[in-house]
Amino acid sequence: MPATARELVELLDLEPIDLNLFRGQQPDTLLQRVFGGQVAAQALIAAARTVDAAYTVHSLHSYFLLPGDTAVPIIYDVERLRDGRTFATRRVVARQHGRAIYYLTANFQRAEEGFEHQDVMPEVIPPEEGLDLAQVFSRRRVGSGDSGGSGEWEREWAALDVRYVGNTRQGLEPDPRHPSQARLWIKVAGTLSDDPLEHLAAFTYASDMTLISATLVPHGVHVSTPGLQAASLDHSIWFHRPFRADEWWLYDQVSPSASGGRGLALARVFTQDGALVATVAQEGLIRMRDTPAP
Repeated sequence: MPATARELVELLDLEPIDLNLFRGQQPDTLLQRVFGGQVAAQALIAAARTVDAAYTVHSLHSYFLLPGDTAVPIIYDVERLRDGRTFATRRVVARQHGRAIYYLTANFQRAEEGFEHQDVMPEVIPPEEGLDLAQVFSRRRVGSGDSGGSGEWEREWAALDVRYVGNTRQGLEPDPRHPSQARLWIKVAGTLSDDPLEHLAAFTYASDMTLISATLVPHGVHVSTPGLQAASLDHSIWFHRPFRADEWWLYDQVSPSASGGRGLALARVFTQDGALVATVAQEGLIRMRDTPAP
């Protein structure tokens, strides 16, 4: 996985191979399946490459269909659904071995003025006082399949700087209205260019990291717990205001429901100065199994 901001940008860049057709490379990784954030970010890049630069993505909605193979490239096929005066819409299918592994629909809009309001950012400690997530994982003695040690964290996730603020069980004040909350400060560990798409794609990459964990908070387990089967099922992002992914943003996560082997997580994204810049929603598989899956 990318270890620096430069490597992250290179991973998310795509090779055009035909009209509306792109190829995404794979990183050197020990993960057994392609990281969902990588597929989502590469698909967003593919969609944006077919839209006029005057349009900026304002939302994306996607489904993870099959685990991605880390040994072969991913082909992104873009369908141009709409090119209007204000909005443009693209649908992207990601394929490996002749099968669809991921679908994304993205909507783009020309910049315009309009009504303005937003939620207020919760009071939290600054990122400098948060616990480095690499240290959190280094304290866990877990097996492979998750970033469960400092060495594996450095290998797989060093391109991101993540500072843990707390969750409902530890570090946050209990809120009876929300049994499952988690907050983190996140940014790209380095400097990106001034290209807005670069920041949106890097954010999309990082946005898939911790949402499933937020759905597990009340249950005393984490994504590395033996016997837990966890996977992203769908992922949606609404982009509200411009921001830089290489500057700290607060991932304010809440899980309003878990049932039927699935957990739903919602997240508000704030910059350090309190601007609400994005909202994320994801449902994930959180299933305990008695025996290891084949």
